[in-house]
Amino acid sequence: MLVYIILINIVSFLIMVIDKRKAKMHKWRIAEKRIWVLAIIGGALGATVGMHLFRHKTKHKLFFIGLPFLMFLQIGLLIYWKISLS
Repeated sequence: MLVYIILINIVSFLIMVIDKRKAKMHKWRIAEKRIWVLAIIGGALGATVGMHLFRHKTKHKLFFIGLPFLMFLQIGLLIYWKISLS
């Protein structure tokens, strides 16, 4: 589980980096739907860090509010899961 969480967040972070570079070069972009799918399946932390670090999609209220909310929700669920296993 830990390996999955690490990998999905790395992928989500890299997707934000790649999409920002493509935006600057006016090239084909990564669909917002794809970014949301990665965030929902566990990559919200990576997507949120990428969003803030590269100032990408910060003007989109849904991303600016939704990704951090999803990130905190996922962290809370992980903590709950870890405590319930103990």
